[in-house]
Amino acid sequence: MGKKGKRDKKGKGAEKTLAKLEKKVSRRAKKEEEDLEALIAEFQSLDAKKTQVIESSCPPPSPRLNCSLCAHPERDELILFGGEYFNGQKVIFLYNDLYIYHIRKNSWAKLDIPNPPPRRCAHQAAVVPTAGGQLWIFGGEFASPNGEQFYHYKDLWVLHLATKTWEQIKAPGGPSGRSGHRMVACKRQLIIFGGFHESARDFIYYNDVYAFNLDSFTWSKLAPAGMGPAPRSGCQMTPTPEGNIIIYGGYSKQRIKKDVDKGTLHTDMFLLKAEGTGKEEDRWSWSRLSPSGVKPTPRSGFSVAAAPNNRCLLFGGVHDEEEEESIEGDFFNDIYFYDIGKNRWFPAQLKGPRSEKRKRRRGRQAEAEAAGEEELQLPPPQGPLEIVKEVVAEDGTVMTIRQVIPGAAEDKDRSGSEEEEEDEEEGGGLGQAVEPCPRSSAMVAVKHGVLYVYGGMFEVGDRQVTLSDLHSIDLHRMDEWKVLLEMDPKTQEWLEESDEEEEEDDVEGAEGGEEEEESSEEESEDEEGEQQHPAVQPGEAQPQYTARTEQYWLRLARSHMGPEAKDKKVLKVAHAMAKAFYEDPI
Repeated sequence: MGKKGKRDKKGKGAEKTLAKLEKKVSRRAKKEEEDLEALIAEFQSLDAKKTQVIESSCPPPSPRLNCSLCAHPERDELILFGGEYFNGQKVIFLYNDLYIYHIRKNSWAKLDIPNPPPRRCAHQAAVVPTAGGQLWIFGGEFASPNGEQFYHYKDLWVLHLATKTWEQIKAPGGPSGRSGHRMVACKRQLIIFGGFHESARDFIYYNDVYAFNLDSFTWSKLAPAGMGPAPRSGCQMTPTPEGNIIIYGGYSKQRIKKDVDKGTLHTDMFLLKAEGTGKEEDRWSWSRLSPSGVKPTPRSGFSVAAAPNNRCLLFGGVHDEEEEESIEGDFFNDIYFYDIGKNRWFPAQLKGPRSEKRKRRRGRQAEAEAAGEEELQLPPPQGPLEIVKEVVAEDGTVMTIRQVIPGAAEDKDRSGSEEEEEDEEEGGGLGQAVEPCPRSSAMVAVKHGVLYVYGGMFEVGDRQVTLSDLHSIDLHRMDEWKVLLEMDPKTQEWLEESDEEEEEDDVEGAEGGEEEEESSEEESEDEEGEQQHPAVQPGEAQPQYTARTEQYWLRLARSHMGPEAKDKKVLKVAHAMAKAFYEDPI
């Protein structure tokens, strides 16, 4: 038998195995989903009370992840739908509410529309400009309050943006229930790839491809020629101007033995090409891509969006490192671009607003010289100055360092910071003061060449923190991030609590009261110790400063994170704090 015959036989065997596994998972999940259908119906009965469209100004959405964020095809608006909120390791609530972000006003509005889709997360959404704009939604999942049971949707909905009405499209032959899949609008079709279905005991990942025709409202399962991607979820899926589809990365897991699963971070790349014209457009083929340039480091939970100049982008994500009895995640907040025409990856480089700073500095120098002064005179200090700075480690951990600068030393500190700023600019440093903290599962959208990043999550020890901030960056200029909505201060306060403090909440009686008093005393001592940090010596490089003061920053990081935090995590935070203080002494 030739190689082609062997590949065909192997492919058919894999299809049979996948079909058996899908049948097994479906059978076991049926009872579980029947239990959740009653809860879903209860929520829908509440939604049925909505009888008219109401759009009202409102505060920003609550913290959430795995929702959808899309740019309105005709207006300067972003559309946010659904999602979930985590507290620790458990799902607390799922949403089916609809929010509109008005870009020019930097304000939010809630849009209540009768008969919305059931509450869900990890669905997919795509917008098309038809009839004033349509938002299409497929699939996703509903979870029990304890996060141990799942219901996977296989329904298709459309929100008519012009008339503000929801409509469920009931067409046979569509994909099975799933979440974590990907969906894009491509030449009057919705193309869906991959995803997974999970029950309490089993799971299955998909690599099938479906197309929904936006003119005939019919489903078709594609059978592309060639060897395609392995089953996966959470991949990058990007349409090209020619009507082809690019797949990159993703995540899947396999059961090695009973109660032991092994995860895989995929880093391969494929092209799903449409062949022929007219009726022959249903013919598709897979081919593997080998891009040049610098590819993103392996990760899952990244976010993707179409970018200007025939590019797509990848933002953030997490790389999990398995240890003896736990998983430590390294979170990212970087951007990678993929040039579709050149088949090339490259990391984004922030330019920083340098030109304006240089102009202002030259202007000050000219004024000083004209006045015959050797240096620019600064106003006298008004008194002690307390400065608070937040530091974000590479893994997303947020810490706060404080210092009080005496009034007499203010001139010296200010002139030193100006010298550092000048050296940093002339040396090519970015000096980026604001950027989203590292995260995974963020929601992203691009409108008029501007990238918007909302929410997501990161972990601190065994805590999972859900975010609610909103940032933007101009993809044409790539100069600096802008903060449109800061993270909820309550989230930051909770983030800085130690595990020991959380356990005290469960302690009753006088013993618990004594522990709380001791904890408050320790916190006050920590705050006093934070006022003065080791000074940077003249001519001292950053690595030497970190090595010399490492023990101080370790103690400070440990005081914030508590005795239960892992040494590796504490060391990362300590080094991040030392680096931040070295670059900008406060």
